[in-house]
Amino acid sequence: MNNNIRVGNLFGIPFYVNPSWFLVLGLVTLSYGTGLAAQFPMLPAGTSWGLGLVTALLLFGSVLAHELGHSFVALKQGIGVKSITLFLFGGLASLEKESETPGDAFWVAIAGPLISLLIAGSVTLIAAFTGISGPLAAILGVLASVNMALALFNLIPGLPLDGGNILKALVWKITGNPYKGMKFAGRVGQVFGWLAIASGILPLVLFGAGINFWNVLIGWFLLQNAGQAAQYGTVQDKLAGLTAADAVIADSPVVAQSLSLREFADQRILDTKNWRKFLVTDDGGQLIGAIAIEDLKTIPSALWAETIVQTLVTPIEPSLTVVGDRPLSEVVQLLEERKLTALSVVQSNGMLVGLLEKTAIIDLLKNRVEATPA
Repeated sequence: MNNNIRVGNLFGIPFYVNPSWFLVLGLVTLSYGTGLAAQFPMLPAGTSWGLGLVTALLLFGSVLAHELGHSFVALKQGIGVKSITLFLFGGLASLEKESETPGDAFWVAIAGPLISLLIAGSVTLIAAFTGISGPLAAILGVLASVNMALALFNLIPGLPLDGGNILKALVWKITGNPYKGMKFAGRVGQVFGWLAIASGILPLVLFGAGINFWNVLIGWFLLQNAGQAAQYGTVQDKLAGLTAADAVIADSPVVAQSLSLREFADQRILDTKNWRKFLVTDDGGQLIGAIAIEDLKTIPSALWAETIVQTLVTPIEPSLTVVGDRPLSEVVQLLEERKLTALSVVQSNGMLVGLLEKTAIIDLLKNRVEATPA
């Protein structure tokens, strides 16, 4: 999982921290420890640093609670949560799939900000009605304000923020297409990314002040992730309505099991496609396995005329085969998750449709983009 460090499980969800988290933890501890020491000079030096660390951990605990809010709603909808990760810019709950309806997607998205608002409100009430004072009151004030900021920032209507997912759900509800919502919210996220970068650089350009590097970093983060989301939504939108059978190669490398090795060598090996592996079907057209060119070396060429292809067939793992009516968007996801370049496509009764390659999907997408009116 990149360089992330697994630190355990939370309610059965794998919990990771990115190495960048430790840097931020140190900086936040330094910042609040210094602030508490200045605000309460009677505190021993070690105590102020200790309270600074406690403040930092409480703030990251708030981020974790925010992500657990998303996770619990997703789990309630039957969506698995692959992991929760804390990193430089906050946290991320990685879900196994999208919600099935725009309404469900809305509740997953809004759950995190609602948890942050709940924490901000609860901490404010505790501070107001318990009469707490001194360093503890200062820590509670920071905790309340940061959670409020966390909620409001995440409600900005652009991906990858929660507000972007809310916007995506709204556009999905209006258009009936989740990927149109993803494209639109991704583009809006890019706009906010550029605005954040501009807000970090303009003080230098207009007033000669220093660059706000934090705004620039946030803007860069938004641009990168929003751009990826918009691109993904565009691709998935183009794949809508297509199935695995639509991306099968026209002249797939297929050979009948009853063919002799000599016929196989003469008819298929010397063709212009230069295939190194062929799918093998029985007399009824059902997929039974595969044969590789290298396999011919195991049989003396003098015996090729009397040896049939079936002799050298090797089974194909079920995970490398998909049914022809499976949505192509799911097939693309399968190829990416398993790092595959090709899959065999069959009908529900096992009849072979052909070979599907990742490059063929790319070509299919290019053709659909070119065919789309400007």
